[in-house]
Amino acid sequence: MRYAELFLPTLKDVPSEAEVISHQYMLRAGMIRKVASGIYSFLPVGLRALRKVENAIREEMNRAGAQEVFLPSVQPAELWEETGRWDLMGDEMLRFKDRHQRDFCYGPTHEEVVTDLVRREVRSYRDLPLNLYQIQTKFRDEIRPRFGLMRGREFSMKDAYSFDRDEEGAEKSYWIMFEAYKRIFTRMGLDFRPVEAETGNIGGAFSHEFMVLADSGEDSIVFCTSCDYAANIEKAEILPAPDSDQRPGGETQADLQLVETREKRTVEDVTRFLGVDASQLIKTLVYHTEKGDYAILVRGNREANEYKIKKVLGVDTAALAGPEEVKEILGVPAGYVGPVGMSLPILADEEIRAMGNVVVGANKEDHHYLHFEPARDLKDARFADLRVAVEGDACPRCGKKMEERRGIEVGHVFMLGTKYSETLRATYLDPEGKERPVWMGCYGIGVGRTLAAAIEQNHDSDGIIFPFPIAPFTVILTALNPQDAKIQTIAEGLYTALQQKGVEVLLDDRDERPGKKFKDADLIGIPLRVTVGPRQLKEGKIEVKLRKEAEAITVPVEGAVDHILGLLEDHGQTHKASF
Repeated sequence: MRYAELFLPTLKDVPSEAEVISHQYMLRAGMIRKVASGIYSFLPVGLRALRKVENAIREEMNRAGAQEVFLPSVQPAELWEETGRWDLMGDEMLRFKDRHQRDFCYGPTHEEVVTDLVRREVRSYRDLPLNLYQIQTKFRDEIRPRFGLMRGREFSMKDAYSFDRDEEGAEKSYWIMFEAYKRIFTRMGLDFRPVEAETGNIGGAFSHEFMVLADSGEDSIVFCTSCDYAANIEKAEILPAPDSDQRPGGETQADLQLVETREKRTVEDVTRFLGVDASQLIKTLVYHTEKGDYAILVRGNREANEYKIKKVLGVDTAALAGPEEVKEILGVPAGYVGPVGMSLPILADEEIRAMGNVVVGANKEDHHYLHFEPARDLKDARFADLRVAVEGDACPRCGKKMEERRGIEVGHVFMLGTKYSETLRATYLDPEGKERPVWMGCYGIGVGRTLAAAIEQNHDSDGIIFPFPIAPFTVILTALNPQDAKIQTIAEGLYTALQQKGVEVLLDDRDERPGKKFKDADLIGIPLRVTVGPRQLKEGKIEVKLRKEAEAITVPVEGAVDHILGLLEDHGQTHKASF
């Protein structure tokens, strides 16, 4: 492709609407343009990169035995009403009526549609297992679209659905997809981690998120460096520390002592006033659930984990009560609530069990207790893992310390079980002729989000640094003065020779200053730059530079093509054009 003919409107300045690096660089590099809030057009260079992501996904899905379909984006309300999700999805679902006043939605996901397809066509155990996938546009009416492709309203997703005879078969399909996802993100050149995750609104027995590691990530994950355990902080289990590490207040067994802490409501205020560390205080939180209100106890320097609370209590909702609600329920201002004399059922984090000589609220305004001993003073409490994991916590598998990193979720795999098949009556006949529900799994990848995450992970102050496998072009061939006959001849010769070898080359044949060409090349992020300029040609050489490296090298014009091909082979490129 010739740059002079390419529709590539780059921008010098950062658009005011762009908050994160990927959004900034995708706009500046002429990859996308905003149409409406959370809705973007892909321009040629952006689409080339997006297609690379799609191709990697498609090839690995096919390799794993999945079959590609293309399901409608417009879906009838009846299917969603069958599963009860027509109302559950809320305002994120874009609903509309056709000319006959029938209700439809623009699909935010496709569990209902694909399950309906299978229930109509699959009759026998001989038809299973089956794995269907698509790459399709979705729409979710986010209340606050932001970060470009990271959280848009219209987006491209690969979603796959496996159908099996039983739980054993479903788990086998799940792990086949799990391994396929690892291959997909590995071949894209991304630094990622699969982590255990909550199933959320999709439901099911268990799930894993695939997180691209990046400092700008919205999510936190913890992982063990000694074994393969990794989880997002919502899901992460915590191995209780030894008792000796959980008694920050020492071994004192003094009686409870009531002390005045007037107008000291927060953990920071109370600990500063009493001269103790936050780890020497137990905070008491009140949570609303459909089973009633509960008092939740966690250490003062910890955060309660709503997902774990819901799981332990077996509830669908667990909402932290506000200060006014706490006063209404317990008659005590928030900040002075404590476990002594508590009228609500108490659920305490496992870490508290072995603590001692700590500070708690006294259930009396402007007062706290000193010398609280959970083993002595905490009666009828239920203990469980209730807190958010942090760096340094013990790995639940091997006991070693875990590390914490930021990540961007790009894929999610779910073991659904029979949640949708039972609701939609997707069944099959087993060898004995008995009707049984199909076992399902579902597997999603945000295609555009993956592209944005790759940029969040691979960039510098000058622009994008694309990994070779998903770069819009493999090589940018920069002719510094295309009007010079010698430069033009050599540049055209290299361009033709590399194209014949299947290399995707962008020839920068514009009549622009060298500085402008170099800045655009860095901004777009093409991984290998080959420069034909008058200074190097005086010595019969050209310049070759990897985008991710600071220094360039010079190589003789004669043999330059072989040198470039060898460099590409060193980076896993096979010189076969993707399209």
